[in-house]
Amino acid sequence: MEKIIALNHKMNLNYGDLKSYINGLKKLDLEVIVFPTAIYAKMFIDSGFKTGLQNVYYHKWGAYTGEISPKQAASIGISYVLIGHSERRDKFHETDEDINNKIRCALMEGLKVILCVGEEANEDYKVVLKKQIHNALEDIQDEIMIAYEPKWAIGSQIIPSNKRIKETINYIKSLFDYDVKVLYGGSVSGENIKTLNEVNVVSGYLIGGGSTNINELKKIEEVVH
Repeated sequence: MEKIIALNHKMNLNYGDLKSYINGLKKLDLEVIVFPTAIYAKMFIDSGFKTGLQNVYYHKWGAYTGEISPKQAASIGISYVLIGHSERRDKFHETDEDINNKIRCALMEGLKVILCVGEEANEDYKVVLKKQIHNALEDIQDEIMIAYEPKWAIGSQIIPSNKRIKETINYIKSLFDYDVKVLYGGSVSGENIKTLNEVNVVSGYLIGGGSTNINELKKIEEVVH
């Protein structure tokens, strides 16, 4: 199974960086889904990449200054959306109800959803992940993907053991009645990808910090192929 490589640029890269970045990305033999800053999304679509947004709102239209609706996203060729990232939960105070509404609206417009879930270091991962997934997908029957990112690993350069990752992903899979794809995220890098790639239940990786660095992505390419 070819690994899915989701690139979450967050709020990084300037317009002047994009031409060389896109050219570098085209040379890689990776199945990537690019989640750029929203104002750059059309550049990646026009360059032939599967492209997603890092966030959407849960209304089609209206007086919601600064927001982007799934309907607008789909109209320009966006095909994926990240929903529920821990930074959205923590910094922008997104609730489980917000996340559920965003998923519903995104699916109605035909977008593929990657739901981000993850626990703090001092939390019982089974309790937290079951609650996050149940609340996010309440009354939703469509299939989605999951990105498992332990909150304590994001940006920390520390990752769980392979045993823990496998145990957690198998637990996530047990909560679904279909073969859900689960990506691992949280400090994925060229330095640890070889170790991470030994976990055979991982469907791919959600890469944050290293996603805008072509040299880092080349190291990842060498391992996953």
